[in-house]
Amino acid sequence: MTPDRRPRSTEPAVDVHDPEGVRLQKVLAQAGLGSRRACEDLITAGRVSVDGQIVLELGVRVHPRESVIHVDGLRLQLDQNVITLALNKPLGVVSTMHDPEGRPSLAEFVGNREERLFHVGRLDADSEGLILLTNDGDLANRLSHPSHGVTKTYLATVEGRVTQGLGARLRKGVELEDGVVAVDGFRLVDQTPQASMVELVLHEGRNRVVRRLMEEVGHPVTRLLRTQVGPIRLGDLRPGRTRVLGKAEVGSLMTSVGM
Repeated sequence: MTPDRRPRSTEPAVDVHDPEGVRLQKVLAQAGLGSRRACEDLITAGRVSVDGQIVLELGVRVHPRESVIHVDGLRLQLDQNVITLALNKPLGVVSTMHDPEGRPSLAEFVGNREERLFHVGRLDADSEGLILLTNDGDLANRLSHPSHGVTKTYLATVEGRVTQGLGARLRKGVELEDGVVAVDGFRLVDQTPQASMVELVLHEGRNRVVRRLMEEVGHPVTRLLRTQVGPIRLGDLRPGRTRVLGKAEVGSLMTSVGM
């Protein structure tokens, strides 16, 4: 990137400067973005914004818990008490922290944690794969709200051989009993004479929508695995295991819902 050689004021930006706060470069360094000198370079290169304003001066002080800081457009989560987990939900587990019927629930995998965790979205007991859990209520609400259009990716094994035009039909939209559903993406992964494996991307959050959609087009689902929520991928996380999302992952998740 070509350095910005325009004259700059030596005075901190008044509207983001907190005299009682911590120097911005120190906050960035504590967030793991490199040495304090490297973080100073990020600031002077115009790659850091505070509360929506690009900061170029090194004298700015901010409040780590209250200021909204982005680096290269990626939100930094600076509250050390906030945690977000990825869980590979196994088959037979219901997507709730407690089930009155006594069925296995998410609490079996995260119940020993001190934080009060909210799960993002649901997977029915017969489905498996990625579920996010966080103690950030605002993030959980935004990820769950349909207005933010967070996409979810599924790998579905279905009965029968899918036709070449199925993807176009699903993208155009299929009428279900509660309205039209259209996929954002469709890909044929594998096929045998009796079954097909397909990947579907949707921003829909309606109950059992993938199963109902594929049954409507004549290909009932026999196995359903969610592999991605927004920018977060399941990867090689084993069933029943959790992992704490890294700072960059949380930042991309927050950015995807306008935080």
